[in-house]
Order: sequence, then structure tokens, then C-alpha cells
Amino acid sequence: MKSQLISRNITVNGRRTSMRLEEAAWEAIDDICAHEGVSINDLCTAIDQRRSTSSRTATVRAFIVTYFREAVAEAGGLTGGHVNTLIPDFSA
Repeated sequence: MKSQLISRNITVNGRRTSMRLEEAAWEAIDDICAHEGVSINDLCTAIDQRRSTSSRTATVRAFIVTYFREAVAEAGGLTGGHVNTLIPDFSA
């Protein structure tokens, strides 16, 4: 898991802007765009149009989590054992 922030330029509501996300978040949003057949600019515009008081970046992160939670729920729910894959020395 890499947590270093990476800046990328995107266009939101017809205006060029930059957004800083972790590598995993960029990979996730790229996967979402590929799966849904939309551009990152169109998706970020749609997300931005629905945000309220949170920052654009926070809203995009929340969207990513919600998207994958919905996908897991649709696939039949969560199964255990993933924490140790992501954090090998984790013990509860």
C-alpha cells in the first residue's frame, strides 16, 4: 500500500484543475472509469456536482469507497482474510 500523494490534472465542470490522491485511489478511479465506460473528467464532474461541504478530493475518495462497497454487496458480501493480504504482519 503506497500512501504518497500524486497530483493529476483533470477537467471538472469544464475547468482544468488538479487533484492529489494516493496511487491506490488513482488506480481505483481509473478502474471504475474503465468498467463504467466513462472518462475520468466526466466522472469527477458528476461526483463534484453532487458534493456539499466536503472538498472535491474527500468526495472523490468517499465515492471510490462507496462504489466498491456497493460492488461487494452486489457480489454477495464480504469475506474475511483480506487484512492480512494488505498488511502481512497484522494480528488482532
